[in-house]
Amino acid sequence: MRAGRAIVVLVLIALLGGTSTALAQPPSPPPPPNPSDRELQASRDAIDRRAGALGRLTAQLADLDSQADDLQAALAAQRETASAALADLDTAQAAAAEASRRADAARVETQAATVAIDDARRRLDEFAASTYQQGLDAGALGLLTAATSPEDLVARAELRDVIARSQLAAQDGLERARVDKANADSRARAALEEARTREAEAAAAKAAADDAVAQAEDAARAQAAQLAQVSAQRADVQRQLDAAAASDAGLRAQRDRYEGWQRQQAAQRAAEERAAQRAAAARLESGGRDDRRAPAVRAGSGAVQRVIDRAMSQIGVQYVWGGGNGRGPTTGIPDGLGSPLDRIGFDCSGLMLYAFNGVGVSLPRVSRNQFNAGRKVPISELRPGDMVFYKNGGAPIHHVAMFIGNGKMIEAPYTGANVRVVPLRTKGLLPQATRML
Repeated sequence: MRAGRAIVVLVLIALLGGTSTALAQPPSPPPPPNPSDRELQASRDAIDRRAGALGRLTAQLADLDSQADDLQAALAAQRETASAALADLDTAQAAAAEASRRADAARVETQAATVAIDDARRRLDEFAASTYQQGLDAGALGLLTAATSPEDLVARAELRDVIARSQLAAQDGLERARVDKANADSRARAALEEARTREAEAAAAKAAADDAVAQAEDAARAQAAQLAQVSAQRADVQRQLDAAAASDAGLRAQRDRYEGWQRQQAAQRAAEERAAQRAAAARLESGGRDDRRAPAVRAGSGAVQRVIDRAMSQIGVQYVWGGGNGRGPTTGIPDGLGSPLDRIGFDCSGLMLYAFNGVGVSLPRVSRNQFNAGRKVPISELRPGDMVFYKNGGAPIHHVAMFIGNGKMIEAPYTGANVRVVPLRTKGLLPQATRML
């Protein structure tokens, strides 16, 4: 019900004509789209989230890059170790081949020693057989006691020496052949054992190196796969970030266009207000000297116009709480906001005091008392020069302004602002206005 009544009031206000010529203007084109602060913040939050994710993935990628470098270095070291093991294996295999060659040579020597032993044994056997067949007593005295003459004794002595030397030579050759064979066998066994040991060690080292290389390559492949996965994730987030940034740029461009339109509208309104202020001041000047003293009470449309003109002539004067009286702007009272005490201006009720004082109407100082100073009229019957009042819920009246026609009002709004003309606000608007003329 209340909402319907408010709509009716707005329609009536829009249809109201005014006797004032203040700030009449043709309808302006609609404003460009204006993204809400929530949309802009959501867009910025989306960018921040994606930028954060991108930062984390970039850091992870850098860490993986570092790990990949370490793995590649480890892989290179393992490959170097494998190459060294291969070289050691080649050396060991060459040593084994050399040992085999030496073993083959030792076998040849062993075979030669065996032949020598057999030869020495054969000669010793031949010597023994020959001695036995000839019936010789090869003992120490056997040959000598059988001598038949001094010459035969000498010959037998020489023979005994020859036999002894032959026997010793045969025995010595046999012994050397046996020693040579034993040495050759020992060298062959040692060479083969050493070659097999070194080849086995080299093969084990090569196998270990190959296994280490395989493990390092597996780790490097896994790291490369992880690196590729994170890189793909980072690229996807980068695309999302770029899209969010583009969307954000579009929203902010819309906001920039809207704010530009607002600035243009504000400049236009300021120019119109300055023109209206100058026109109002000129009308006041042409209508007679304004000595800022309360004249006799006037009535009629001329009085209404004068009230409006007096208010309009103060457009741009700063708001000062407690400022203003029937003669014009004054210093105010401390507002608790740190404003200097030497500021001069109007508050909302002070502006009304000055406006109506020009036609001899004396108003009370406070807005809620001004509400009860004149005749009450419904908002639906609002006319230029009527005072309109505002309050929040059940709180007392806290603000007064003057309706000037064309759906607009003039007011001294709040600390930090100036006297201005704005569209008639409906939020908090009381359903009754006060008419003084």
